[in-house]
Amino acid sequence: MWSEGQVAGWKKVTDAVHAAGGKIVSELWHVGRFSSVELQPDGAAPVAPSAIKAEGNTYTTEGFVPVSMPRALQTDEIPGIIEQYKKAAENATRAGFDGVEVHSANSYLLDQFLRDSTNQRTDRYGGSIENRARLTLEVTEEIVKIWGSDRVGIRLSPVTPDAGNTPPDSNVMALHGYLIEKLDAFNLAYLHFVEGATATSREVPAGVDMDALSGLFNGHFIGNNNYDLDMAIERRASGKIDSVAFGRLFISNPDLVERLRRGAELTIAPRESYYGGGAKGYTDWPNGNY
Repeated sequence: MWSEGQVAGWKKVTDAVHAAGGKIVSELWHVGRFSSVELQPDGAAPVAPSAIKAEGNTYTTEGFVPVSMPRALQTDEIPGIIEQYKKAAENATRAGFDGVEVHSANSYLLDQFLRDSTNQRTDRYGGSIENRARLTLEVTEEIVKIWGSDRVGIRLSPVTPDAGNTPPDSNVMALHGYLIEKLDAFNLAYLHFVEGATATSREVPAGVDMDALSGLFNGHFIGNNNYDLDMAIERRASGKIDSVAFGRLFISNPDLVERLRRGAELTIAPRESYYGGGAKGYTDWPNGNY
């Protein structure tokens, strides 16, 4: 959300959501190393905390291409990254969003700074847990100044390998324990947590306790990853979560809430339809027959 054209385009979307009585939050996202030279200005290398290549393919106008080798950001470039987040947050206000979510998850740029598997820096943004958490906290602080804490959430994914088949941090509990306690001081609108490996499994490595980590956050907690209605009800009743984020099920069930309410059958979208670049298999799913 860096151009005037994007602001105008998103304003059409937010207006439509508000006309239907809904709320809409923009996830502010920098992919870091998980990019291609084909997507970068002048064919430059993607930027990352360290020059460590990810695995996998990323989507371009020509289809999927392998991700490229990134270059390490210079220390004096990092304020410019923070400014990019600030500009996106400011543009989100003009586009009519109801809030913003800091995307510090799923092995993208902020998460790449968090994990020692992708951050081998020796400056104030690398090495210690405090240093590796610095960028996420600085970005969050600046966005809270723009939006107010009650309109800013954050997304974390302590152990997911995707994107890029990225190893977790060597000490997940210490890193995210520190980070969540610092984030809690911002009085954010919510913490959105990927519990396990995104879109695949809720299993976590030995020694990692997701519920212990989420318990460090005193605000509204949103659980995410492979939830069905029964799990959502059980975990909310037991105080493990406050809300649930359903993702993939909404692609093929535009009336998901009503289907869950009625116990209607759910449609499962094939994964190949997720990033097709058009409406087919993405926005053309019909409402159910109840």
